[in-house]
Amino acid sequence: MKEVPTIKKITPSFAAGVLTGALLFSGAAAYAAGVMAEHSSNRVFVDGHEVQIEAYNIGGNNYCKLRDIGKAVDFSVSYDAAENAVRINTGEPYAEEASAQASRVVRLPTNGSKYVPQIGDLIPCDDGTLYEVKDTLRWENNVFAPGPLPALPTPNYDWSVFPALELPSVDCRRFQSEHGDDLYVRNLHETLRMAYTIYEAVMDEPEAWRDGKPLTKVSLTIDPADEPYTKYFWPWRQEELLKHVKAFPSFHFHVEAWDFYHNSTFLQTQ
Repeated sequence: MKEVPTIKKITPSFAAGVLTGALLFSGAAAYAAGVMAEHSSNRVFVDGHEVQIEAYNIGGNNYCKLRDIGKAVDFSVSYDAAENAVRINTGEPYAEEASAQASRVVRLPTNGSKYVPQIGDLIPCDDGTLYEVKDTLRWENNVFAPGPLPALPTPNYDWSVFPALELPSVDCRRFQSEHGDDLYVRNLHETLRMAYTIYEAVMDEPEAWRDGKPLTKVSLTIDPADEPYTKYFWPWRQEELLKHVKAFPSFHFHVEAWDFYHNSTFLQTQ
């Protein structure tokens, strides 16, 4: 049976033990003194709970960034440029360095343009916390297409016959529990794609029109009171929307798209 690394809450002796070899590597592989370092496949647990820590295997031993360990077990790590020294304080909680943290905080677009998450992004949440993005491998290889998404569709018809769409605010809802650290970010870009998909479908539906005006309405939010009647697409697909428009051409459609992250990993847009 493969041994799973486990970390207990920090003690002074542990801090001294992990200092050597920390803060050395980044990327898929690196070299130190002629020895290749590769990403470690070992899972890491802190007090029985799995945490995401970037680790490297060198000569059969696991090495990781000291700052990642400090964050996982909650002790202070800082760099003193004047003395060229790394300082560890087990009596202080972990905190990002202010300058590094500020440079990584992202401002999500509010005009419907596309946000592409990057590793290291800090997303401001509605509860005042910052959510760090650590894995984006599924972003370009997700449910929409086998590659980067194109720009929003241009109209084949005159969309001005529809009422102007009101963009909602950008919500970033974080939920932390024993099951993990989840984040839902309202994706205005894909919400607009859903609305425009409905527009195009309505144009070809005679039952959706009366006196030259569309009976179909589209809103870019879902009222919480309507949650019991909401159809979820995990994730949303164009063909699902087209089926609903064809079946209910005179309905009022409320649509939302959300990016879903679990334990700092982007999983999908739903």
